[in-house]
Amino acid sequence: MRLTILGGGGFRVPLVYGALLGDHADGRVSHVTLYDADPARLTAVSRVLADQAAAAAAADAAAARRAEAGTGAGPAPRPAPAVATTTDLDEALRGADFVFSAIRVGGLDGRAADERIALAEGVLGQETVGAGGVAYGLRTVPVAREIARAVARLAPDAWVINFTNPAGLVTEAMAEVLGDRVIGICDSPVGLGRRVARALGARPQDAWIDYVGLNHLGWLRGLRIDGRDELPRLLADAAALRSFEEGRLFGADWLRSLGAIPNEYLHYYYFNRDAVRAYQAAEQTRGAFLRDQQRGFYAEAGRDALPPGAALAAWDRTRAEREATYMAENREAAGAGARDGGDPASGSGSGSGGYEEVALALMRAIARDERTTLVLNVRNRSTLSVLDAEAVIEVPCLVDANGAHPVAVDPLPLHAVGLVTAVKAVERAVLAATAGGSRAEAVKAFALHPLVDSVGVARRLLDAYADAHPGLGHLR
Repeated sequence: MRLTILGGGGFRVPLVYGALLGDHADGRVSHVTLYDADPARLTAVSRVLADQAAAAAAADAAAARRAEAGTGAGPAPRPAPAVATTTDLDEALRGADFVFSAIRVGGLDGRAADERIALAEGVLGQETVGAGGVAYGLRTVPVAREIARAVARLAPDAWVINFTNPAGLVTEAMAEVLGDRVIGICDSPVGLGRRVARALGARPQDAWIDYVGLNHLGWLRGLRIDGRDELPRLLADAAALRSFEEGRLFGADWLRSLGAIPNEYLHYYYFNRDAVRAYQAAEQTRGAFLRDQQRGFYAEAGRDALPPGAALAAWDRTRAEREATYMAENREAAGAGARDGGDPASGSGSGSGGYEEVALALMRAIARDERTTLVLNVRNRSTLSVLDAEAVIEVPCLVDANGAHPVAVDPLPLHAVGLVTAVKAVERAVLAATAGGSRAEAVKAFALHPLVDSVGVARRLLDAYADAHPGLGHLR
């Protein structure tokens, strides 16, 4: 099976490759093609992947020696997926069975500018939420549509797994071309579900998660174990609520008022003034921090004559720092303390890992008809009556060889209806603005967002973003 990764020079690509190295079943991914516009980034990341493959081969050899010294030879180790790199999109797509999209239009310089411009107007500039999310969507959606058309032309039977942010909006844009053959993924719901299950003393694999909303705008409304909803028990237990990240971030009283556990990104909505103040007081924005940090990683991993294992070691160090500082301003504003520990790759702790496991489970379910249930970004159909059939939502889905099928869910409470429909209206304005080059629709996208409090602010934001990003200059 052949996998193409768009944004193949991205920092989190080794997480995906690490998950592939752990898959030894028949029908697994045998070839990975990394596509990126930046050859230097491709070189650095491919070196990390080579180090990962070497470490996995050494571990397999050691296990084989132990087995031979004990009860006989164990199973033969499987070769690591072959890795190829290219800066040619058409070459990357030809022959692909799955296409994993994780691009960043404008790079981290663009993200840092998005954050800075918004904060100068006193509003949030996070890359998927508020003004920053709108700006990121305006420059990403046209590229996502181009990619979707290329996939339809060159790999019409491929399935696209989208992790490009804003994930729900980008998935909906690509679905205009690819229909149900594009599926959006996110690590937030699976990490939340696992943390809640563990707070209840349950194994995550034994729990059914009732989760519904849009990407980065959803609520865990129930967690069933043996058919019984255990969420009320959690909400009644103050100590248990303090034991996991979202409990500390939102506070027990607010969670009890909602009767649900919000996705951590809802902290930007429920505690907006606190978050904006914390971001304005920070030495640098999250995007600027990641830009500077990753420059160091790519410079180190791209050096000539790098010794074996050095690229992977540099990546591991950078990743640990990245995860420890995730949403630090929100946690500081809430007095929530340090980021949860645990195994990031399993989603048990900080969980910036986890999306790669969702991607692997999704590919397995489709390619091998290994039926499973995953929280995914898919077209609504008739799942939520407040949205139309084409709207992409984030809900539990049954996945099989025919794709992802959203399960029936209870209606949203009114407070959630307000946020979901308002943000979906923003997404639709972004889609309209990028399809027709309409300044009016772009202003509407900013002005309608719940976290932008003035049409005047919306107009100034658009002008400032158009100045900062050449691709938006036609919207001035």
